[in-house]
Amino acid sequence: MLIIKNMSKLDKDFKNAISQLSSVEKDKLIFRLLRKYPDVVDKLQFELVSKDSKEDRREEAKKQIQKIYIDMTIARVKYSTPGMLMMDMRDASGIVNKHTKTTDDKYGEIYLHIFIMKEYLKMYNNHFIDSSAQQTNNFNLYCISKILKIMVLLKKMHEDVQFDFAEDIKEIGNLFNCNPNLRELATKKGFYINWLTEYKIPENITEIEKKIKQTEQIKGSKFLYIR
Repeated sequence: MLIIKNMSKLDKDFKNAISQLSSVEKDKLIFRLLRKYPDVVDKLQFELVSKDSKEDRREEAKKQIQKIYIDMTIARVKYSTPGMLMMDMRDASGIVNKHTKTTDDKYGEIYLHIFIMKEYLKMYNNHFIDSSAQQTNNFNLYCISKILKIMVLLKKMHEDVQFDFAEDIKEIGNLFNCNPNLRELATKKGFYINWLTEYKIPENITEIEKKIKQTEQIKGSKFLYIR
């Protein structure tokens, strides 16, 4: 308890000390700190300086994702593996996460993650449909984890927003169904594809996501730590 009191007193003293600094000193301190936090800089620049809207930034993020996807399609997919495809998908998801941190675009976060899932699942089904369960296990786990994340995000949104994405989710469900290894693994993990094809997100989807993730962590899998 003594430690907590001392920390609280230190916090108060520290705040008072900062308040006593001159404007010039405060500016120097802020700029020095900001150099260590590029994500904060991006967010502040968007909010304070940029003339772009969230929609503008969303489209720019989509173009960056398409660049990764197009490069993969044209140059590498014939010589690739499901694991390599998964890494490209992770890179694409990283673009979405950066966009969301910068703009707080919750609608765009769902929109872009769904765009990634649809495009990469189409590519995956077209090129790796005959691959063995062992070869595709990690990618399949990643897809299950990613769609769970999307469903959790959707459940937090207004019903009108959920309705906007109904057809996209059903299409993803059909893509899951078209891949026997992915379909079988999803069922084995307790993820039912009819949640997608019928667009019925369970009320306890957050608990379902946690349970599946915990199961994989216990087994030592690293592939449910998604971006």
